[in-house]
Amino acid sequence: MATLQLGPATAMRDVFGQKLLELSKTDPRVYALDGDLGTSTKLDVVEKGNPEKFLQMGIAEQNMIGVAAGMATVGLQPWVCSFATFIVKRALDQIFVTVAQPRLDVKLIGAYSGLLTGLTGKTHQGLEDLAIMRTIPYMVVLAPADAADVCKVMEFANRYEGPVYIRLARDPLPNLFDERTHTFELGKAVQIRDGRDVTLIATGTQTVRSVEAVKRLEERGIDVRLLHMPSIKPIDVESIVAAAEQTGAIVTAEEHTIYGGLGSAVAEVLAEHCPVPMLRVGVKDRNSESGPNDALLKKYEIDMDHIVQAVETMARRKGSLR
Repeated sequence: MATLQLGPATAMRDVFGQKLLELSKTDPRVYALDGDLGTSTKLDVVEKGNPEKFLQMGIAEQNMIGVAAGMATVGLQPWVCSFATFIVKRALDQIFVTVAQPRLDVKLIGAYSGLLTGLTGKTHQGLEDLAIMRTIPYMVVLAPADAADVCKVMEFANRYEGPVYIRLARDPLPNLFDERTHTFELGKAVQIRDGRDVTLIATGTQTVRSVEAVKRLEERGIDVRLLHMPSIKPIDVESIVAAAEQTGAIVTAEEHTIYGGLGSAVAEVLAEHCPVPMLRVGVKDRNSESGPNDALLKKYEIDMDHIVQAVETMARRKGSLR
């Protein structure tokens, strides 16, 4: 169970590297496949700690997916890691045909997702991965919020037999969940706070920013229900419908394009089950640029202030804020 208290910052990639090293030592099926980005994605932790379970595939994402598919056909569980924009867009055909169609047990890790990719430049930003992966049959799509969430999502993926895509961020984020008590359940949201005025549904990095936004909104007298949605596909239809029925207004927040990601998935549920007013906080239809983190979040209108503004807009529309 989460609270509105944030702990020290931890980078998802650091936790990912250590957890995959652990899995590679405890599960004989687990292998790490690297696209020559191990120092960035932290797959180098496996390379150093368990080198016989580490395969360096070079800058050849399509080939890496084909190798992973072949490994899965003989009972192994390959974990393929590259930057989200590379693994999803460069290797899409291979993922679709060789991994998803036969429902092979391949785990795909999209590192450096979203806008905040350090000094790597705009070509390395990944803002479309959730939308693309969500359309692939049989693909499970997950976006953890913090270090504890990453660990639990990886433990689930290790147990799950079938293709899984996990979206990871580059930079450290404050810890929201306690690893000792936190759990992950496929297709289920985590309710961080109850509220009656507006429901804010966030995923990945935006969950932590939404926690800060909710604190400010609480000071302004807006009672916000906050849901973290780590499972994008399948999505928690029951929690979304309940939130719509009980609060009557929805805002979604994601470090991703507004087209095809969390906002679209939630809108699909609302359209079919309980139409209510809704706003999406995400990157609009425009090319991204490189820059400092705070400047990028503000320019593309996905920082905490824009989350607050969206919730306030919905509260005014309902008459909860004047």
